[in-house]
Amino acid sequence: MGLTADHLSRLRRLCMSLPEVEERVSHGEPAWFIRGKRQFVTYADHHHDARVAFWCSAPEGAQHVLTTTDPDRYFIPPYVGGRGWVGCYLDVEVDWEALEEIVVDAYVTVAPARLSAEIPRD
Repeated sequence: MGLTADHLSRLRRLCMSLPEVEERVSHGEPAWFIRGKRQFVTYADHHHDARVAFWCSAPEGAQHVLTTTDPDRYFIPPYVGGRGWVGCYLDVEVDWEALEEIVVDAYVTVAPARLSAEIPRD
């Protein structure tokens, strides 16, 4: 399994482990939705550049913190960046623990309160 397939597989498992998540293709890429309606993560395999990444919703202020403190790993994605979404590169040495937190934050940011309450938080 190549880098891209392995990263997509790990991202898929992570997203699908969250309550009431469905996967479907959106704009030509795998994307994950809560209850089929609220998108919180989309994969980006060379979608708008030569990089492999994913884009996700983020809590207020997280985009700025991530993209300014570690621009080699995080970026402001096109289209959804204006809504506070963050891009996470997957063609670098990946810290899956950090990305798991980012994906869970994305889920909690978008999920209805009842579903958010089901997610254990530190």
